[in-house]
Amino acid sequence: MEVRVGERLLCLAVLSSVFCVDSVFGKYVKGIVNTKEDWVFLTRFCFLTDLGRLDFRFRYPKSRCCQNILLYFDDSSQWPAVYKRPEKNCYQKEAVLRPENNQVINLTTRYTWSGCVVEGDGNEEVLSCVGGRSFRSVRERWWYIALSKCGGDGLQLEYEMKLTNGQSFWTQHFSADEFGILETDITFLVIFSMVFLLSCYFAYNLKGRQLLHTTYKMFMTAAGVEVLSLLFHCVYWGLYARDGVGNGSLKILGKLLFSVSFLVFLLMLILLGKGFTVTRARISHSGSVKLSIYMTVYTITYVILFIYEAEFFDPGEVLYAYDSPAGYGLMGLQLLAYVWFCYAVLISLKHYPEKQPFYIPFFTTYTLWFFAVPVMALIANFGIPRWAREKIVNGIQLGIHLYAHFVFLVITRPSAANKNFPYHVRTSQIGILLSSPKGDAGGECFPHHAYGNSSFLGDSQPNFTELFSIQSEPVKTVEETVARKGPEVPRNSEQKIITTAADLTSILPPPPPPIPPRPAARSPPVPPRLPSFTEYFSMQSGGGGGGFGSKA
Repeated sequence: MEVRVGERLLCLAVLSSVFCVDSVFGKYVKGIVNTKEDWVFLTRFCFLTDLGRLDFRFRYPKSRCCQNILLYFDDSSQWPAVYKRPEKNCYQKEAVLRPENNQVINLTTRYTWSGCVVEGDGNEEVLSCVGGRSFRSVRERWWYIALSKCGGDGLQLEYEMKLTNGQSFWTQHFSADEFGILETDITFLVIFSMVFLLSCYFAYNLKGRQLLHTTYKMFMTAAGVEVLSLLFHCVYWGLYARDGVGNGSLKILGKLLFSVSFLVFLLMLILLGKGFTVTRARISHSGSVKLSIYMTVYTITYVILFIYEAEFFDPGEVLYAYDSPAGYGLMGLQLLAYVWFCYAVLISLKHYPEKQPFYIPFFTTYTLWFFAVPVMALIANFGIPRWAREKIVNGIQLGIHLYAHFVFLVITRPSAANKNFPYHVRTSQIGILLSSPKGDAGGECFPHHAYGNSSFLGDSQPNFTELFSIQSEPVKTVEETVARKGPEVPRNSEQKIITTAADLTSILPPPPPPIPPRPAARSPPVPPRLPSFTEYFSMQSGGGGGGFGSKA
């Protein structure tokens, strides 16, 4: 019965990340353009200040000459001034470029730096252009690559581009906004692995004390899934650093697991706030329905967010996942969860004030966590430069998750010195509570008790004192027992029960007569006693007969 709510709601958490698909633009970009338009966007990349490099190969029919490669950067007078500006024609979009910056590559044989030559392809001549371009700027910049042929009959081009930043393993294939992500993920993978191993060690001790509850198992699940998520991300970025392509499925799987870990942890916090496994054995029916509805809505919103990101995010703009209607909806649901969390904690403290050593630091700590996610999203949307957003958001997001997991690990450590330990009812007692004759309303609540670690014998020695007993009612005094079940008894001047002056000769039988001593003539000599093991090898016979020792 204890795990029913957690198992049912955990399934909803898993469904929330099925569509966690992110649009990934490889640093090896290739494709074919065939359109009636005269200006199209190809790709984007964030180059370093002086190490950026573009190597390209373009092919198109000579009869469709002459086409241009346009290089825009992220200044407000460049890319934002032309992209998604239907009022501007092709000539106006080309006019914002600065010829002195070599931002136009004419794909013709007349332009030497394009590397174009005429080749035969069957009965048709084609222009094959192979070359490169270096990028230098005052800071890291987003560069946007477009194709144009103003006043022509459309565009037709086969292209292949390699975009790099230097020659280092850690930078070559990474866009400047992705620098440090691999190193950050590796660092957090090591730290989260340590957190998970510590949680397994604590779980081993809790299991020996019959205190390994469902909420702690949910915490272990969240930590373990977080480790797997970081592992897949590290493998993806490692492969990407090697060849510039990577395996997109690994990144999708990493994002899937990251979302599952977040939702499992969020669900665990709400359940603990409501007192599940701390002050009650199960959630009420109405509470389970509300939790199910909330997690369903959260799941649907998550699905909408990732569908919106995959289908409607424009590759020509640098956008963040929360910079969308679904993202703002998730922030609203996060704040709604916090209001519910506050109400649940207050109700739990009202009925179980002895749990303040756990709930006060628990509430304070995770108040910061609940607000950290929406604040981070707002800062990412409006406060972080787009050329540095991804790497900064990645570090902040992982730091928030580590903060949440580490704090929970500390306040639930099974140590006698831990005054914040939440559990006091053994897992073997849950069934007794649920089957108690008090009914569902009373049976689901735990008896009042401060903490289960008050009688811990040690970190590796289980305590069986309260293993199969639950004291749910106060112990009756001697006076109460006598008043209910016995006749009125005499008391002294201090109203204390007289227990030593009563005349018991009429109740007790007379004592037996004393046994006369055995004549000395018939008694055998007393054998000498051994210094130890007295009477270990002898048997005394009762009655009046003589006692004889039996040889061993």
